[in-house]
Amino acid sequence: MDRFSAIVTRMDDAIWSMLLVALCLGVGLFLSLRMRFPQLRLLKEMGRVLKNGEEDGNGITPFQAFATTVGARVGMGNIAGVASAIFYGGPGAIFWMWIIAIIGAASAFTESTLAQAYKVRHAGGEFVGGPAYYIERGLKCKPYAILFAVVAFLGPGVLMPGVQINSLVTVFEEAFSVDKVIVGVICCIVLAIVVFGSIKRIARIAELLAPLMCAIYMGLAIVILGMNITRVPATFAMIFQSAFGLQPLFGGILGSAIAWGVKRGIYSNEAGMGCGAIVSAAAECSHPAKQGLVQAFSIYVDTLLVGTSTALIILLTGTYDVTDGAGNLLLDQTGGIEAGIKWTQHALMSSYGSWSGKLLAVIIVLFVFTSMTGYCYQAEANIRYLTGGNERAITLCRMIFVLASFMGCLVSADAMWALGDIGYGLMAWANIIAILLLSKQASAILKDYEVQKKEKKRPVFDPAKFGISDDSGAWAKEK
Repeated sequence: MDRFSAIVTRMDDAIWSMLLVALCLGVGLFLSLRMRFPQLRLLKEMGRVLKNGEEDGNGITPFQAFATTVGARVGMGNIAGVASAIFYGGPGAIFWMWIIAIIGAASAFTESTLAQAYKVRHAGGEFVGGPAYYIERGLKCKPYAILFAVVAFLGPGVLMPGVQINSLVTVFEEAFSVDKVIVGVICCIVLAIVVFGSIKRIARIAELLAPLMCAIYMGLAIVILGMNITRVPATFAMIFQSAFGLQPLFGGILGSAIAWGVKRGIYSNEAGMGCGAIVSAAAECSHPAKQGLVQAFSIYVDTLLVGTSTALIILLTGTYDVTDGAGNLLLDQTGGIEAGIKWTQHALMSSYGSWSGKLLAVIIVLFVFTSMTGYCYQAEANIRYLTGGNERAITLCRMIFVLASFMGCLVSADAMWALGDIGYGLMAWANIIAILLLSKQASAILKDYEVQKKEKKRPVFDPAKFGISDDSGAWAKEK
């Protein structure tokens, strides 16, 4: 098993080179500049679109799409992932997570807008789409689209789900002294019951659970912030100083701060991965830019709110280690606590008492449950694209997904995180290049939306105006 961990770690390092980090930051910044930072100047419009949903019975509402993607994004990347970013990159990694969230919101806007613009109406009446569809129909490159679909099945369907289960069984073992395998079996049985439903069932579940789990978790962080209010200025100063290597202790890991901040930030919010775009395509709305704005806002909820909550819980309670990339310890304040999900658990217990460790275990169930259902839909959507909706292939996809999830309670945490990183990294390489090539189209769609808004019209999308074929009738109602 150690050999397996070493192999996947080397693969992870190769895929997540500084070149990919630079690509994620560079493309996000380019898109922000090209569209004049829509993720900032259209904040008010995001709230309005999120509130005023549309549904015709064939698509899910913008809020359901938002809740589903938040549910998928908000998971172990926001808890164990943030802890590992601090461990390897220092507190400054949090600053770079904030940066990739703000810049990456432009990538999320672009991919979700394109997914809506190029979506198709499935034979059953539901909408389907995502990167594979806008690569094939927008870039006119079927082999590239197939490559993405294969990668997007392997990522959410095989490589990534084990991370969620691994963290869940770990926190349950700590809180209730329950065997990991038993928890894993129960989890996968419940998961199987849910994932054999449709996107609408997944959307309804996420709509109920996503806001609840975020509110409870952030509430715990706010109380800890209040309990340690005098330490807040020094904590934020430490984040900013270590982000640029200004603090001697963290000066030697500046590159790690940027790399781990971006890497874990993207793992947390999935901006530019194409994951959110797959769910966005299923939403019912009159104009693609509406769903783009909704998904940009979900990036803020995921990283700036939930991710920052974890950072404050860990940093304000002093429950963290910092090492260099080689694993050399620079600062030890954990008392021997295993790095990762247990940091947050012990930080809560040190502030609230042992009951909070058990409460976190319950919250983790909600985080993991919605993340996993989102992952399954993403994998299934790409199998549907590859096989033309073959029901046997979709059933097999769901079975593989559940089995891959169960691996999380059998394989080490380091190996599972490396596998998850590989899945995200492969999707990032494939999707970010595609949205960069289609950025002119996305910019034109946003401009069309803003022009109609200025004319006091209800923005309505006409695909023919952008040279997009609508053979399936996905936009027929709006013409």
